[in-house]
Parts: sequence; C-alpha cells; structure tokens
Amino acid sequence: MNEAAPVRLLLVDDEASLREPLADYLVRQGFDVQQASSAAVARSAILSEAPDLVLLDIMMPGEDGLSFCRHLVETRAIPVIFLTAKGEATDRIVGLEIGADDYVVKPFEPRELVARIRSVLRRASRPATLADDDAHYVFESWRLDPLKRKLTDPDGAVVPISTAEFRLLRAFLDHPRAVLDRDQLLDMVQGREAHLFDRAVDNQVSRLRRKIEADSRDPHFILTVRGGGYRFAADVRRVAQERG
Repeated sequence: MNEAAPVRLLLVDDEASLREPLADYLVRQGFDVQQASSAAVARSAILSEAPDLVLLDIMMPGEDGLSFCRHLVETRAIPVIFLTAKGEATDRIVGLEIGADDYVVKPFEPRELVARIRSVLRRASRPATLADDDAHYVFESWRLDPLKRKLTDPDGAVVPISTAEFRLLRAFLDHPRAVLDRDQLLDMVQGREAHLFDRAVDNQVSRLRRKIEADSRDPHFILTVRGGGYRFAADVRRVAQERG
C-alpha cells in the first residue's frame, strides 16, 4: 500500500536564523519543506511545483509578503499563513483582507504553528470530504465546481477567484436567501480570530461582487442587509457533474 505523500510547505523568510531551524522542526513533524529566502525565489519554486501551503514572512527586502500574498490569492488556490513580527491589529486586518488564511506573530511556539497549519489545511480540504461535492452549484446560469474551485459565468468563461473568494461564495451558495451576519461569514471563510475584524468580510464581499455582479454598486446577487449582514438573493441548485 502506498503511503500518502507528505504535506508540502513553502517557507518564505529572509532570516536564515529563523527559517532554517523552523524548517528542520517542520520536517521532523512530517512535512515536506521547501525554503525560499525571498518572494522572487518563492515565485520560481511555485512554478516548478506548487506547495500545499505557504508560510510567509511579511517584512522582506524586495517584494514584501503582502504583495506576494496578493499575487498568490489572485492566481493560485494555495492557503497562506503569515509569519509576522507585526502584532498590530491594522497589520492583521490587511493580511486577512488580502486573503491570507491565518497569521502567527513572532516569536511563536513551533507547536502552535503546526496546529495552525493543520487547522488551515483541514479548512482548505473540507469541501472534498462532502459526499455530494461532485455536484456543481448553479445560480442563474453561473456555475461553481467545488472540487476544481472553478467559477464559470453564463457565457461559459472561467472567472478566476481566490481561495477566500471561493469560500465566501460557497458560504452564500450553501445558505441561499438566508441573512448571514459578519461573524457567521468570517467563521465560515477565515476561522480563528477573524471575528475581530468585521471590515475584512466587507472587503471580501466587495471583491466577490466585482467578479459576479453586472454592477457591483447595484448588486443583484449579494445584498446588504442593514444591521444584519448579507443575503444571497438568488435560487441555488445542485447539479450532478456531467461525466464524459
């Protein structure tokens, strides 16, 4: 019997004194760890073989972690955990708004980081554990394939969405016409401690509206409920995937 391949991590940090011992620790915990000393090195590494999760420092020379995270969430469905010496709430808000899945403030306990990694990976893989996950979501000729995380517009064109946008859209599609407050949405999309940052979900909703609404300023699908949160105002069907 073939054993499951170890989880691949990409650890991006310019400080070798932190990066190398942390990589050694993560390897001892059973992870396959690739190291990168900069965002430029990380970009090349991802082109050759995409990791399952990226551990990303914010403060780096050259391209910083926030910019690289923005690139990842716009182009690839790879979970990101920030490793940051910045503990201020504004920095955490920026990270969550960009689409990071979690953050750990330096100095941190390595065992806590491992727990965070496993928690993020469970959230990222949770849809694949659902029995009916091969069924597509359909709403007004839009289609979302939850296995491939592929969103298709009524003309059949694929609309790129980030990991956070996918989770937010799926939360709406799982609860059509129900009012979901910010705490509920943040728990569904981000999980741990995201409830501290209500503004993060508003920005994610704005980004998602720009993807699926004809006019994001006059939304048809995602409606704002005054004092309550948001409501997805379309009927949603689950349709079995066509098999060739």
